[in-house]
Amino acid sequence: MGVVVTDAEVTLADVLSLRLAIDEPLEAGTELVLRHRTTGVERDVRLGTPGARAREATLAVSLSPLDLSAGRWDAYLRHDGKRSRLRSVDPGFSLDHLDAYALCKRTLAYRSYRTRNGFLALKISDAEPVAEVRTVWFREGRFEVMGLLAYTGLEDDDSRHEATLTLERRQTSARLTATAYVQGVRFHAAVSLVDVVAADPDASGTWEPALQVEGVPTPLKLGARLDDVDGKRRRLHYPSATVDGVPIKPCYTADDELRIEVGG
Repeated sequence: MGVVVTDAEVTLADVLSLRLAIDEPLEAGTELVLRHRTTGVERDVRLGTPGARAREATLAVSLSPLDLSAGRWDAYLRHDGKRSRLRSVDPGFSLDHLDAYALCKRTLAYRSYRTRNGFLALKISDAEPVAEVRTVWFREGRFEVMGLLAYTGLEDDDSRHEATLTLERRQTSARLTATAYVQGVRFHAAVSLVDVVAADPDASGTWEPALQVEGVPTPLKLGARLDDVDGKRRRLHYPSATVDGVPIKPCYTADDELRIEVGG
């Protein structure tokens, strides 16, 4: 069965939309099989035949009714008990689409992508409200961060929302706050590095930033997941600053959440 995905996208309604290049029509009874890469759990959808002979076909599969759990799911086609992984030439990445997708309030986020070996797969993640980081820098003695609010349900308009950036050290219960600015779903926040060091002068360690926004019931963690870079702790390194001889630098956790490391 010569089938290649030429375009793959999960729509805003959580529908997997596929365009296929095919040698011949899909036979009646053909199934799309999604297999969880870790657990081996499978979900299948009967596709049937898209119609007359053609070089292309389109498919639309609603993902929500399939009860897919978080993780990575590989895609297969199966017919008469035989199955093969579904090849793809679509890299499946659009930052604009991911931004638009994240405007809706969701519990799960679905994303289609092409694996390193050239096959179609889905990445499914828990979608709690978060402050998605797009820019981080140290300048003029301040830590600054910009990004957008994801999965909060707020409108991407010109509305202003009162907001506060908080930095907290769980080890010592030290806490620092600064005013943040939110317009629609875009945010900007800054805090003096001198204030960071002074808030806990005798301790080195990690500060956890969060954003409290009017209209959002819980504090938003700062993280970076709406892109195609996994494992930012290993791959993304920021330059450090020094305040009164104390080194300070931003970094990410293994779960791609932003942190500020102070001291050695």
